[in-house]
Formats: sequence, C-alpha cells, structure tokens
Amino acid sequence: MLSEPGRTLPSCRTHPASGRLARGVRYTGRLACWSLATGMATAATDLVLEPHTPWWTALWPAPWYLTGLSIALWAVLRAREKAAQQPCDHDDFPGHLEKAA
Repeated sequence: MLSEPGRTLPSCRTHPASGRLARGVRYTGRLACWSLATGMATAATDLVLEPHTPWWTALWPAPWYLTGLSIALWAVLRAREKAAQQPCDHDDFPGHLEKAA
C-alpha cells in the first residue's frame, strides 16, 4: 500500500486563478477537436458531393481557420496554466515512495 490510512500524498499547490485557466484550456481543447472534425467533414463533403453554391466556397474552409486559431489559443492557455502551478517539493515524499521505483 502506497499511503497510510488517514495520510494524503503531497500535491502541488496551484494559483487560485488556475481553475479558470483549466476550464479555458478544456473548452479551447474541445473547440479545437470539434472544429477539426467539422473541417474534415466539410472537406469530405466538398470532395464527394462537389457543391457549386456560392456560399459553400466561403463556408467549407471556415472550420480549418477555426482549428488553427483554437490550437494556438489552447497552447497559450496551457502554457499559462503550467506557469501558474508551483513546482512540487519532492522533499516531502516519504522514504518508502522514493525506494518504490
């Protein structure tokens, strides 16, 4: 057993705003995934069905632009989230956990 009953393992302390950052990272990651899926679906539709309407030529590349923007935004938010975390103090680990590896 790795921990004794009633005793918790040490954890990293985070900045109070990291909850908002984590939520932003999560939602931006979801936006990137869904826009990528939509981009693939619209590209397949354009390839297979070849729609010839004027609005389609403006619509089908839009998810690809959104994918690029959301990935860039996700990377910035993720970097800020990581910077908000304080490094773990490895001196707090019990001796038997260090030997476990």
